[in-house]
Amino acid sequence: MAVPTGSYGSWPSPIDAALAASLDGRPEYVGTVGAEVWWTEPRPAEGGRRTLVRRRAHGGPEESVLPTPWNVRSRVTEYGGRPWTGREQQGGRGPLVVFAHFADQRLYAYEPDVPGAAPRPLTPLSTVGGGLRWADPVLHGGEVWCVLEEFTGSAPTDVRRVLAAVPLDGSAAGDRTAVRELTDGRHRFSSGPRLSPDGRHAVWLVWDHPRMPWDGTELKLAEVTPDGRLAGARTVLGGPGEAVAQAEWTADGALLAVSDRGGWWNPYRLDPDTGEAVNLCPREEEFGGALWKTGLNWIAPLAAGPVAVLHGQGSSVLGILDPDTGDLVDVAGPWTAWQPTLASHGSRVYGVAASPRSAYEVVELDTATGRARVVGAHGVDRVDPAYYPEPQSRTFLGPDDREIHAHVYPPHHPARRAPADELPPYVVWAHGGPTDHVPPVLDLHIAYFTSRGIGVVEVNYGGSTGYGRAYRERLREQWGVVDVEDCAAVARALAAEGTADPARLAIRGGSAGGWTAAASLASTDVYACGTIIYPVLDLLGFAAETHDLESRYVDGLAGPPDTLAVRCRERSPVARAGSITAPFVLLQGLDDVICPPAQAERLLAALRGRAVPHAYLAFEGEGHGFRRADTMVRALEAELSLYVQVFGLDRSDVPAVRLRP
Repeated sequence: MAVPTGSYGSWPSPIDAALAASLDGRPEYVGTVGAEVWWTEPRPAEGGRRTLVRRRAHGGPEESVLPTPWNVRSRVTEYGGRPWTGREQQGGRGPLVVFAHFADQRLYAYEPDVPGAAPRPLTPLSTVGGGLRWADPVLHGGEVWCVLEEFTGSAPTDVRRVLAAVPLDGSAAGDRTAVRELTDGRHRFSSGPRLSPDGRHAVWLVWDHPRMPWDGTELKLAEVTPDGRLAGARTVLGGPGEAVAQAEWTADGALLAVSDRGGWWNPYRLDPDTGEAVNLCPREEEFGGALWKTGLNWIAPLAAGPVAVLHGQGSSVLGILDPDTGDLVDVAGPWTAWQPTLASHGSRVYGVAASPRSAYEVVELDTATGRARVVGAHGVDRVDPAYYPEPQSRTFLGPDDREIHAHVYPPHHPARRAPADELPPYVVWAHGGPTDHVPPVLDLHIAYFTSRGIGVVEVNYGGSTGYGRAYRERLREQWGVVDVEDCAAVARALAAEGTADPARLAIRGGSAGGWTAAASLASTDVYACGTIIYPVLDLLGFAAETHDLESRYVDGLAGPPDTLAVRCRERSPVARAGSITAPFVLLQGLDDVICPPAQAERLLAALRGRAVPHAYLAFEGEGHGFRRADTMVRALEAELSLYVQVFGLDRSDVPAVRLRP
């Protein structure tokens, strides 16, 4: 039977915006409570909350532990961090879990197997600035040790962070003085503590402005005194120019750390007494990544001695490392990308993985047998896989013949083909961060477009993680230049080779990717239109208005404060709004404290009176990263409507967004 012909962009698709939105997000923060595996999972249809999910040791279906409105999510540094911990209890009481609730940012304790039990608060409320926030908890005796973020005023930078001990008896729920501070707050940022197996030592990471955690961190080591204090804290690894991403204790008390001292994040065994750090697997691969949130982990020691590791260039895969010989054996299975969350119990390892044919799911590896299987969040099962895009990971050449990594998703449909003389429209996706990267995995937001006949290319431009420190450093003081040039080089290459229609190219991005999209519209003529999502648009304004973590980020991205005004005039889309002529859609969450709505409003004000077709959609109750299903539906359909109008696509099944000058 002949396959029907239809123009690119006109193809029917079973992947509508509601389906893509309902399956948005991924499981995070995997952990074990005894022999059970637990994790957090998104609920877009329930206001975008995250619930806590468990899978019992005897098997059976996964269970949501907390009903609505409980939302297991921390706001430490706004991006959050590991929001829960747990342990088995004696006497048949089942597990005890401690979690941060997003709405009030208090820590709660909960015993889900105790009849009639409800979460009970452990920490007090605060009305000063952003209040009290908690992340990266570990249970230690009758306390939970964690990061405490405390706002001291109304400005985003009026904040201090310390390690703190919260009593499990609830005595601090109404008494801030019952919280014991374990460190003195001399460092601006901190990860949570990792306690040695004998409980006598603790390690944690710290860093200070203007460094970001991938620029340089310090690994601190201290003794835990019999009365529960941290004594003799000292730096045992890291510093300016060396980023330690994670530290972990083995079952026999050895200290492991992930450091990029050799230009790549590799695993090391550290002797705290001598300071000697031995690289356990020297490779030009990343065994770590950008510490955007506390509690991320790329390595997990097993009780018998081996270490589960995530490693690779670009995407990470799961392997088992022998720390004595350096032998590394990768896990068999279809998964091509793993998220930085690992946990182990006995001989079993748990993580979150995906592939071009499966969305992120919780995977269990039995190292005794080598067998891996899906045990939770079982990917996408409501879509015919015939509609999935088929990514091609490629390397392009940019200015000065520098390599640019990208994933190309051509239009794909099992029952449609385009006329032989037509080239497809393509959208360049610039990822956020910008110190981040995207792997080639199933994403229904991409499939939403490719199944309709619109190609997508995700660009890991210079500055992205996954390719070593030198690749990351390409963006130093070059934000708005290298990222823009790399995206344009990929777009031009696709057009030159006959893959994409040069007259129907678009660019889209969110957060830092929104900056790249807007800057591209202001400085190149490559794109016919763009989609700009909760963006940075004004360097000076961003440095003054954003949250504490990124308030000095632009020092490394654009230059120190004394040059920022000049760089702002040269590169900021707000300052260069007069050069924007292509239509665009601007999408913004009104509760965004990372890229506040003022950024978007300045661009709109700068364009006032100019005949640039655009639409501005602002969403109440949304912050940085859309989480509600109805918001994602409107955003996807608005983006498609832009392409329908600008590219001249033949379809009438998407609500039209009015583009006004």
